Amino acid sequence: MTAPVPGSAGGMRKAAILLVLLGDEISSQIFRNLPDKEVETLTREITELEYIDPQTALGVLEEYYRLILTQDYLAQGGADYAQKLLTKAFGDEGARQLMKQVSHAAQASASQLDSLQKSDPQQLAKFLESEHPQTIALILAHMDAKQASALLMRLPEALRADAIKRLALLRQFSPEIAQKISMALHRRLEALGEQSRRAYAGFQGVADLLNRLDPSSSKTILDTIEKDDAKLALNIRNLMFTFQDLLGVPEAGIREILSQLDKKTLALALRGASEELKNFIFKSMSSRAVEMLKEDMDVLGPVRSREILKAQREAVTIARKLEAEGKISLGMETEDEYVT
Repeated sequence: MTAPVPGSAGGMRKAAILLVLLGDEISSQIFRNLPDKEVETLTREITELEYIDPQTALGVLEEYYRLILTQDYLAQGGADYAQKLLTKAFGDEGARQLMKQVSHAAQASASQLDSLQKSDPQQLAKFLESEHPQTIALILAHMDAKQASALLMRLPEALRADAIKRLALLRQFSPEIAQKISMALHRRLEALGEQSRRAYAGFQGVADLLNRLDPSSSKTILDTIEKDDAKLALNIRNLMFTFQDLLGVPEAGIREILSQLDKKTLALALRGASEELKNFIFKSMSSRAVEMLKEDMDVLGPVRSREILKAQREAVTIARKLEAEGKISLGMETEDEYVT
């Protein structure tokens, strides 16, 4: 039987009661991660507490337990799984209230992390240089691939591989963890703008991020990860389709891609390609088309590397779109081809 908490006890009063019940050592650790305003409010609430009767104490502890249980269920199997188990344990209304409370807490803590999306990558990198790689991974998870790659390349090289490794393994994170990290960073990130929350896509999110880096940086990061965890590096590589990976696409697929790719874009993309890939693509074209393409490549003159990378990304985007539509197969490489 759940002990009731007096209806007049608001969230801050319950939090104050909980901190008293948890003791000085744990409470001091919690205080260190709270914004100054919340510390002041909680301190005032604690000083106003006189006597905590056993029924109230039990009610607060049980509510805290149920919220932690809800977070654990969400982390283990998502909302449907949590709803099912909570309904079985606490009934329909109890489950609904718990899900609502945890949802509000998650949104409140995420709103602080969500200011990252419009942050200046250079400024944010300076803030994060001294943070734990797990914290950096969570920050990257709240950014889209373009901004995450910009931030990653501004971090010290020694941090990059570790952060990417942890990001790949960051399948799900509880609101409790997000709240702890967001509070720790909140005061330094307050002035960096606001954004809307984005979901994190696990290994695919890492692959998209690394695909946006220049090839040498991606290779360095993956090589570093591979030394420590070859299977993890393989999982990421298998989701990273690069321009060079067109070598594994059947000829019919190459022709389909070329039919949708602007000829100037193709000429730019091939300027930075290996001879093997150039010859492979030429084989899918008529001799007249190859001659015209080579002429287009010759008249380009000096080309910036970023323009070549942009053209190659456009080709990869078209390839992925065609695969998603079921029109081609990208024929990813097998595990044995990556093991050294």
